[in-house]
Amino acid sequence: MNFSYLSPASKLFRHWLRFFQEKISHINMPEYTLFSIYSIITGIVVGLAAVLFHKAIDLFTYIFFELGAGSFSFWGGAAVIIFPAIGMLLQSLMTSAFPETAKKRGVAEVIKAVAMRGGYIRFRTTLFHFLAPAINMGSGGTVGPEGPAAQIGGGVASKLGQLLGISDARRRVFTAAGAGAAISAVFNTPLGGIFFALEIILLNDFQSATFSALILASVSASAVSRIFLGDSPAFQFEIPSIVSYNDFYLFIALGITAGILSISFIRYSSSVNEFFHKKLLKKIPRWVLMMIIGLIVGAAGYFYKDIFGIGYLAINKILAGTIPWDIVLVLLVLKFFLVPMILNSGGFGGIFAPALFLGACFGFLFATAVNNIWGLNLDTTTFVLVSMGAVLGGINSIPISAILIIFEMTKDYSFILPLMLAVVVSTMIVQLVVKDSVHVKHLEEQGYAVSYGKQTSILRSYFVKDVMKPEVVLIPEDTPLPVLVGELLESKYTTFYIVNKNNKLTGTISESELRPIIAEYEQLRDMLVVSDIANQDVTRVFENDDLDYVLKIFGDKNVDYFPVVSKEDLGNVIGTVSRQDVIALYNKESLKHNLADGMARELKSIETSQTSQVTEGFSIVEKKAPEMFIGKSLLQLRIRNNYGLEVLMIKRPLSPIIAIEKENKIHVPTPDYVIQSDDILVLFGADEKIAQTSKWI
Repeated sequence: MNFSYLSPASKLFRHWLRFFQEKISHINMPEYTLFSIYSIITGIVVGLAAVLFHKAIDLFTYIFFELGAGSFSFWGGAAVIIFPAIGMLLQSLMTSAFPETAKKRGVAEVIKAVAMRGGYIRFRTTLFHFLAPAINMGSGGTVGPEGPAAQIGGGVASKLGQLLGISDARRRVFTAAGAGAAISAVFNTPLGGIFFALEIILLNDFQSATFSALILASVSASAVSRIFLGDSPAFQFEIPSIVSYNDFYLFIALGITAGILSISFIRYSSSVNEFFHKKLLKKIPRWVLMMIIGLIVGAAGYFYKDIFGIGYLAINKILAGTIPWDIVLVLLVLKFFLVPMILNSGGFGGIFAPALFLGACFGFLFATAVNNIWGLNLDTTTFVLVSMGAVLGGINSIPISAILIIFEMTKDYSFILPLMLAVVVSTMIVQLVVKDSVHVKHLEEQGYAVSYGKQTSILRSYFVKDVMKPEVVLIPEDTPLPVLVGELLESKYTTFYIVNKNNKLTGTISESELRPIIAEYEQLRDMLVVSDIANQDVTRVFENDDLDYVLKIFGDKNVDYFPVVSKEDLGNVIGTVSRQDVIALYNKESLKHNLADGMARELKSIETSQTSQVTEGFSIVEKKAPEMFIGKSLLQLRIRNNYGLEVLMIKRPLSPIIAIEKENKIHVPTPDYVIQSDDILVLFGADEKIAQTSKWI
């Protein structure tokens, strides 16, 4: 690879980077110790980035509302109306200059990177989404810093992982840990950051090593945040008095209504997004729409200044009871309507702080209404705090994180039980309607299927024909009931397939269909035939359906077997596929991927074409990708099926940005990975299969 076009400074940088990575790769210490050190370094660096982001928001706030107010002093107090519009205009200009980078926004982008790209996030994307949200919030945009902070934390951790030269699987963990550490630093809530990364970024994909990284990174980031931003809680309030256990039904009611508010916000945001993109943006330029939204925000802030910015000061006022209920109601309505308008028109920011703001307003109004209508004497502070957690958990589908974030931000244990009750109820209400987090829904709208975590990556490369069994028990639909029972008792199979006179599939029958008639079997045995009790609702699958899809419908249908039918003839049963076999294959492949990742350090020392025997009859070999593979994905090549070999990993030179000629990067490949001309395949298989690779040209 020729790097003669690069500047001397770039060559020097790559030289020292290679030297640094080589030294790290030869550090002789236990893997877990090295992993822990990486986690702590990640937390420290992300903590510093979060502090810098916090200071950037303060800087832009000063520029707009201090320096800007002086420049527009002839307008008096009305000058604040144009500041959000100017901020939106600046963001629209950034979007126009970097349209592709602008699209990669928020928590959803971090989920996508972790689930589908081995945790890789371009540093350009991180810088863009550092600056744009800071401008938005600094100019008065009524959004939150947490989503952008998570993206910044994930991006910084991803870049750090690239510089350290760690594997894709490890970088995935550190990118998720970086996102959680950023939440920890912004909120000063290490436990909340840990569970945010688990619930949202990793989609509840729990592993002990991952959990260790999340803990160390979040605690380190929180410590850095406390050093630079102080250790005082974000919300100040007097210790609340808790209602008696006999009145806990009020928190259930609060959770239900907070869940309805959350659903309304999610649905309204989706409607605004659809209206803007399908109608308004086809008629007017984006920058015009963004400036109009900015002027609306400015006008709202002129009359109600507490709507400007993140909103923590306003939440503290609500906690202190210094804002009358009618103003709180106006703030609730403004925040509810403005946040989706800002974000869906093209503004940058998060919805955590708006969710807390909505929850604070709603909890205050709920307690005030109950006190006035039923003559109770509820402590509004308790209901404000509990409602903040309920709306935060409901809108973002993060019940555990919401509980821990509120608990850690308030540092008060006295209301933890009502908080848990309301958050769980609110989240349950939302999940009954929405059925997934808003972040995953956003990715699914873009065509990405990441809801099942690693299953999507692993099982997409396998098909029904890889695990189906050709043996199938076909029972004629006119078979008498006693004959059927005899067949079931003697057969090793638990599901039979019912066919008509033309031998075409018409239904299924298993123990679940027989169980309801067991009590009256003697009376019915001579009266019923198979077709009378068979389940006519049959879900069919095809040989070429991928197992990711099949596992999803196993979950939807709650059955253990599906008939495999011919695409040419849907009634022709050619085999069966079982849930157990799909899960067994997934577990086997997961183990193989983990094994491959654990061997990555050792495999770096194997020379191309050298064979390393693993056990008798099985070896690992490196082979340069043959020309016939180049430009094709692993899914297309199906090396396992066609050659009897497993691709454990792929070595290839690092990108010219940070690489030199002789250095290789280890990839644990996904099915979508496209083979390139300089790739080296690390293959595992039987010795006779490996010997056949000598014929590759």
